Amino acid sequence: MNEDLTAVAKDNTIRVSSLKLANIARTIVNQKVNKAVNQLKFSDKRIAKSVLKVLNSAIANAENNKQLDIDNLFVKEAFVGKSITMKRFRPRAKGRSSSIIKPFSKITIIVEERSKVQKGNK
Repeated sequence: MNEDLTAVAKDNTIRVSSLKLANIARTIVNQKVNKAVNQLKFSDKRIAKSVLKVLNSAIANAENNKQLDIDNLFVKEAFVGKSITMKRFRPRAKGRSSSIIKPFSKITIIVEERSKVQKGNK
């Protein structure tokens, strides 16, 4: 991996479960950046707006910090992990309580400049 041709952007506190976030992240991997942006803009999922912000940040990092060409950028990797969990309690019958777990997730998007379109080997 050539470090000069890649740019990274992260978000460590997205208020959604990691499975739901992974479904969105899986759809944009190995696509051109402008196609991935359009796909996230018109997605019905609530969390697509947060992923779009991270992707736009990665594009800006590539353009401003690494001086890469936006027209040749591809989403190389997008991986998701668990972050903190908020714990809340709900009153139940007979003086008991039950817990409510509100998960947070983190996402990292890596974009790469490719001079030619590389086809994946299957």
